[in-house]
Amino acid sequence: MSAPPGPTAPAQDGPEDPQAGPSRPATIDDVAKSAGVSRQTVSRAINDKPEIDPATRDRVLSVARAMGYRPSRFARGLASRGVTTVGLVIADVLNPFFPEVVAGVMDAADERGWQVAVYSTGAALEREMAVTRALTQHVDACVAFLLDERAVDQVRAAGIPVVLLDHDRRQAAAGGVRIDFASGIRQAIGHLIERGHRHLAMFDDGARPDADSAGSRHRLFLEVATEYGLPARESWVVPCGNSLQGGAQAMDLLVQSRPEVTAVLAYNDLIGIGAMRRAREHGRSVPDDCAFVGCDGLMLGELVDPPLTTLYIDKRHLGRAAVRQLDTLLSGKEPAETVIVPRLVVRASS
Repeated sequence: MSAPPGPTAPAQDGPEDPQAGPSRPATIDDVAKSAGVSRQTVSRAINDKPEIDPATRDRVLSVARAMGYRPSRFARGLASRGVTTVGLVIADVLNPFFPEVVAGVMDAADERGWQVAVYSTGAALEREMAVTRALTQHVDACVAFLLDERAVDQVRAAGIPVVLLDHDRRQAAAGGVRIDFASGIRQAIGHLIERGHRHLAMFDDGARPDADSAGSRHRLFLEVATEYGLPARESWVVPCGNSLQGGAQAMDLLVQSRPEVTAVLAYNDLIGIGAMRRAREHGRSVPDDCAFVGCDGLMLGELVDPPLTTLYIDKRHLGRAAVRQLDTLLSGKEPAETVIVPRLVVRASS
């Protein structure tokens, strides 16, 4: 995996005051707005695609020249038929969720003769800004797990086609592979209720900036619990670190604050495994005293005792689907949304 190059100067949010110095370079979105066309039409004009009226092409190119627009590295490389380089941004190289995603991206990219450069943000928002700022100078397109809207905007402003992973957002000029966590959480809670559980808790990743958004796992958990007639409350959700230790610490808090809980849904398998191990240290039998359900479907979940029930996500398919969307974006078209539905895999922990 390649490390990201050193950061360059950050992109500006908008044109600067003429008295303060030169304006930022024009972007593809600026050209589209000025020409009164879509971003895809600008891409078709610059890449000399046949699916565009000649008069529209001439008008768009005239506006682009007048604004001093410089197309992306991908567009500039078309004439020389250079190899397309895809920047793959992941949150943490140590998180076992990501290797299969990386493998899926690389498999699909290799089929197209593309290269992949892998960047890690360490799940830190400021690191996301530095990484995305750097990669815009070195890649033609981007597949990314990004938490910060500013980082997404920074990639798009550079004219780099981007596909977002594990995100509900559907921004203009950005593809997206969405994981249907509502369906997955509904499967998990239904399973726990069938096993007789009424006092549930969720251990959530407390570091995510979208933890309170309508599409977060936290909110979906409370909504689905309410659908099943359970008296869901905010106190049912325990924020924690995204790690085995984070799950263990969340279990310590739960034992003190809500000893009546008999089932836990974890944000991911790492948190679930850490919590399950700590529950046994507290003298709780799994699953008789407390059941556990994770999310991700890591191989690690099969190896612990007892094996962890999980919401399985096909991570290799996630990566391949992102590359297919990227291929569509690079052709100047708008990709259809891809939705991946988690599948409940019941094991001995529940």
